[in-house]
Amino acid sequence: MAELPRDSIMGAVAMSPLRSGEHVLAEWPADPAAYWRSHAVMAALGGVIAGVVLVAIGNPSPWVGPVAAVLALGARGWYVASEALEARWRLTDQRLQGPGGREVPLARLRLARRFLGDVQVITHSGDKYLMKYLADGAAVVAAIDAAKAGLAK
Repeated sequence: MAELPRDSIMGAVAMSPLRSGEHVLAEWPADPAAYWRSHAVMAALGGVIAGVVLVAIGNPSPWVGPVAAVLALGARGWYVASEALEARWRLTDQRLQGPGGREVPLARLRLARRFLGDVQVITHSGDKYLMKYLADGAAVVAAIDAAKAGLAK
């Protein structure tokens, strides 16, 4: 499998170049604080669920579940961090570009909304994209909505 081109500034997978007359309105890199906060929430919920399950089945050591959940999710977070934190999204006056070559023309965007701590973008054809680990999801939704409306220039 061929390796994707890397951007020299952020180390992230490079996005396609801007088209003639296209202007960048905003760019959102993954936020480390949002990434670790998300993992902390998953670890807490996973720990509670694991503890409840172990109590329900009569395990004599239900404390093992929460400890294992926190350790597992901490290890996962550490292992995946370098890749997840390279992600970035770019909004232009013509399209929304994301990691992995994702590209959606603004005319195809139906909805941008907050989804838990992230932003979900839905196209008119029903395709869904999840913009994860953003510092300010509400500002991202507002910028996408403004670009769709042609207000941000």
